[in-house]
Amino acid sequence: MEYFAAEYEVAVIGAGHAGIEAALASARLGCRTICFTINLDWIGNMPCNPSIGGTSKGHLVREIDALGGEMGLAADATLIQSRMLNLGKGPAVHSLRAQIDRRKYSEYMKHAMEQQDNLDLKQAEIVSLSREADGLWRLVTQFGAVFTAKAVVLATGTFLSGKIFVGDVSFSGGPDGMFPANRLSSSLSNYMTLRRFKTGTPARVNRRTVCFDDLEVQQGDDRIVPFSFSGKYQPKNKAVCYITYTNDETKQIILDNLSRSPLFGGEIVGTGPRYCPSIEDKMVRFAEKKRHQIFIEPCGLDTEELYLQGLSSSLPEDVQLRFIHSIKGLEHCMVMRTAYAIEYDCVDPQQMNATLEFTDVPNLYGAGQFNGSSGYEEAAAQGLIAGINAARKVQGKSPFVLDRAGSYIGTLIDDLVTKGCNEPYRMMTSRSEYRLLLRQDNADLRLSEEGYRLGLISKERIDALHEKEAQIEAEKSRVKTTVLPLSPQLNECLIAHGTTPVDKGVHLLELLRRPQLDYDTLAPFDKDRPSVSRDVLEQVQIDIKYDGYIRRQQAQVKEMRRLEVKKLPQNIDYAAIEGLRLEAREKLSKIKPQNIGQASRISGVSPADISVLLIYLAKHGEGETEANGT
Repeated sequence: MEYFAAEYEVAVIGAGHAGIEAALASARLGCRTICFTINLDWIGNMPCNPSIGGTSKGHLVREIDALGGEMGLAADATLIQSRMLNLGKGPAVHSLRAQIDRRKYSEYMKHAMEQQDNLDLKQAEIVSLSREADGLWRLVTQFGAVFTAKAVVLATGTFLSGKIFVGDVSFSGGPDGMFPANRLSSSLSNYMTLRRFKTGTPARVNRRTVCFDDLEVQQGDDRIVPFSFSGKYQPKNKAVCYITYTNDETKQIILDNLSRSPLFGGEIVGTGPRYCPSIEDKMVRFAEKKRHQIFIEPCGLDTEELYLQGLSSSLPEDVQLRFIHSIKGLEHCMVMRTAYAIEYDCVDPQQMNATLEFTDVPNLYGAGQFNGSSGYEEAAAQGLIAGINAARKVQGKSPFVLDRAGSYIGTLIDDLVTKGCNEPYRMMTSRSEYRLLLRQDNADLRLSEEGYRLGLISKERIDALHEKEAQIEAEKSRVKTTVLPLSPQLNECLIAHGTTPVDKGVHLLELLRRPQLDYDTLAPFDKDRPSVSRDVLEQVQIDIKYDGYIRRQQAQVKEMRRLEVKKLPQNIDYAAIEGLRLEAREKLSKIKPQNIGQASRISGVSPADISVLLIYLAKHGEGETEANGT
């Protein structure tokens, strides 16, 4: 029997990485918010690898932090090993990655939500969602409790009609042995088109049964860079990881048993992630490769459980045991958790706009794997934006949208809602046209003012940012006027670092432009350098070394934004616009782009179609700039 329980302004369904950020953002912006989860003990769970960050994903985490989200703080508080990836390449692709104590991370997030004003947590499965005549959303739990909300954020992860596969064994289930959400899909299908995606996770083994003697050791960095710009936590390395490899025997075991794989046998119908394939998929797709790298990573400090990154599989358990035991160091390991694949319902994100609100369904938002993405970081980024916009919509405020030129978050969302995805979407640095501008090191300089205007960043934090900006400008001025006197020691240093010696005093700016030199190299000769943080010196050095490239990308951004400000009315009848090709009419009518810039990125819309749209806007006096105020 149903009964009325309570009314809220914003309801969030799911408390994974997307749901957490959505609920916290909504509550912090002053909306009375409730977040539903199937199991309170697994808030912020990491059912796949126990890590935060990685290539391009570290950028997302730092942007989330710069806007006032929680993921970066939680990662710093529960970090057990930190590494900066891609240091051998340019600063645009440097990416922070950290091993996390997964249980402590979950505890941190649960407590953060429990302490948050305006936010209620509720362990319950939402089995029905419907929009009432008065515009309120009606949410019903499995116990018959009825909640209403003005706006809803769907952050269901892999729970929505989840199905587990291990060989020929399959059953309804969620990740890590939890219950699935089996009944919600039927009511969601009244408002949107659902589809099936698939992901998977490797086995876990007991540390005590692994032989580490001949394995490669992967230490953390000596200098740890936190995810959060706030400086609240100073993380330390507390664990090491190891590297091993598959071999010919591993490969043969897997290939001999492909007929028992639900992936190759057709039992799995959902589309899996191309950039994170199962080990059996890798053996087939990369048949010429002699071996595949396996990372052995700790799940936490208070557990002996280790994660085998790179060994995701849906093969039968007996086959898994055989190929795992064929790998160096794992010959006698005890497998504590069997690898599995999970199939789940998700949505085509092209049904949404850049606020992550469904274009044709008012006050309904989606975030995370529900939107067809993969990864904790991608989920958290979307959750933050969905939560912000749900709260602002309820409060009658303008939408908050980040564009491609200002953030990786903007790139992620624009890719999803404009281009869509035929497989689980993963963020990569190559997806951004402006990656030299959108570095992880300058996320605070790019986005924290936005976070402050929204109300998610404190006055104390924004004052600290302004001081940092002032120090950067002062240091830029100093290096332009500072001359290092000629000396034998200076020339010896220059020659030792493979660059041309000088025959007279030289400006510090000129030397810092040289790729072989940096602040550390020149420190003995730069006697008057002020005491400023490494972050300040890093910003100055990057701006000096990449000045020409940065100015070129800034010009590209200016041109892109010239098109972005030409708004497209949402009621345009594209079928009636003469000159548009049939494919363009169909794509534009489906996606309903918000501006000319977004329209130009839709697959199937040509430059000629864009010209037609510009002429149409000019004739009808439309396309004026629309401010994105906060």
